[in-house]
Amino acid sequence: MRFDILTLFPEMFGPVLNSSMLAKAQDKDLLEVNLVNWRDYAQDKHNQVDDAPYGGGAGMVIKPEPVFRAIADLDLAAATPVVLLTPQGQQFEQDVAKEFATEVDRIVLLCGHYEGFDQRIREELVTHEISIGDYVLTGGELPALVLIDAVTRLIPGVLGNQDSAVEDSFYNDLLDHPHYTRPQEYQGLEVPATLLSGDHAKIDTWRKKKSLEQTLLKRSDLLEEADLSETEQKLLSEIKEED
Repeated sequence: MRFDILTLFPEMFGPVLNSSMLAKAQDKDLLEVNLVNWRDYAQDKHNQVDDAPYGGGAGMVIKPEPVFRAIADLDLAAATPVVLLTPQGQQFEQDVAKEFATEVDRIVLLCGHYEGFDQRIREELVTHEISIGDYVLTGGELPALVLIDAVTRLIPGVLGNQDSAVEDSFYNDLLDHPHYTRPQEYQGLEVPATLLSGDHAKIDTWRKKKSLEQTLLKRSDLLEEADLSETEQKLLSEIKEED
């Protein structure tokens, strides 16, 4: 996967991209990141990339020329997603991350600042508008890093055990089940006996049930859209009866 990131602050990305899983993914040649400062594509002596809005109002607006030039210089294939990180966008969810990870091998991310982009950028260049939540940040760099992390960990070979990604919360529309490790007992708190039984069928059923319990308790809205198997439906009925 290659990410081309158009930003006014490329220095914000180094500490995250050069750490942990993202650094390892780049070392394995599974991830490539190209940081583009679109200020380099301004053509006046001050390298100006923003200007006052027509019609008046507070703040400044990103000018179209440097962004159009920067995108043109990337020489993109027609199907390459050009993603604008914006509070106005589609909510970023696991299904979106899966779609990007499985259907494309290159993504362009536009990180905004000030009062936003000239509308012509949205209409002519942008293919997706994505938001990571209903709040406003100073710029699009942090949302871009969130998207990169969520997509990259789904690429085969990035995680040490790819089952980790498949079993994560939200991957199958449910929250993850509880996890335990050594010691077996700590301060009077013990690991559930089922996990110590060695009976993999019972363990699998326990995990499914706990996943459903967590989802019902914390995010019951997810169950409205979840595609539950017959076994999961029975387990969910049991949970509701127990409650």
